[in-house]
Amino acid sequence: MKAIQFTGYGNSDVIKLSEVEKPAPKANEVLIRVAATTVNPMEIKVRSGFFKNQIPINFPYTPGADAAGTVEAIGNEVSRIKVGDKVFASTFGGTYAEYVAIKADQVAAIPTGLNFNEAAALAIPLVTAYTFLIEEGNVQAGQKILIHGAAGAVGGIMVQMAKALGAYVIGTASGNGVDLVKALGADEIIDYKKQDFTQLVKDADVVIDLVGGETQVKSFDVVKKGGLLLSAVMPPSAELAAQKGISARFASSEASYKKLEYGRQLVEQGKIKTEIAQVLKLEEAAAAQDLVSKGGLNGKVVLAVD
Repeated sequence: MKAIQFTGYGNSDVIKLSEVEKPAPKANEVLIRVAATTVNPMEIKVRSGFFKNQIPINFPYTPGADAAGTVEAIGNEVSRIKVGDKVFASTFGGTYAEYVAIKADQVAAIPTGLNFNEAAALAIPLVTAYTFLIEEGNVQAGQKILIHGAAGAVGGIMVQMAKALGAYVIGTASGNGVDLVKALGADEIIDYKKQDFTQLVKDADVVIDLVGGETQVKSFDVVKKGGLLLSAVMPPSAELAAQKGISARFASSEASYKKLEYGRQLVEQGKIKTEIAQVLKLEEAAAAQDLVSKGGLNGKVVLAVD
């Protein structure tokens, strides 16, 4: 089968189209014929060697963390999913290919009315939003939530899920992202290039940092005492958290059927929609990763698999 692989650490020149052996599903896995996958910043960091100490990989390596497609085979312990089902999934590695074997617990039915591109674009954002808002953040109706990077693929889904939970949502964005975040239902939108969020936000129950750097440091000033700062980018300062009397931590997301199914239901209820920035072919993975590396996109870059 065709697969995109990293031949080593480096820039997008290490991305090559290869012929590899088609995987066979283990007892608790399903084999998906991939119709679409997406480009995620994590894959670019892995390729660059940013995580080489934390996440050692062997080359050649097939990247990819999400997929949508049709189930072609199932392991003998799988009962919920059937051959022929249209599904979407989140995993770590392997989806930049014509076929991928994924644990059944990381797979769910595609939301009704969505195509493969849209479903693939939702998988990781739904899992991340659930992890941060529900699992880690315990967000409740009426709470004030600040989301940095609200116009991005993950941030946009977080805005919508937080609204579905009944929260008062403030999002930071810039340029065209300001209108997008407004359209997604945020109660307040802050243009970070023109406005200082520390002057506009006070006593946030939860701040979600999808940006890092100075934005994260400044965020300590807007969390209420006893509140929470969660980052998907870098571990927040424990010393600053103690000084401010708040909780602050780095969080990462692990996919599960429960998270995907929760998101699927919100999509079918019309409470969540996805944004796609651009669709390229699997063979254009190098160009797609370069596009994502430049930043500034509103929505996902999808790789369509023939």
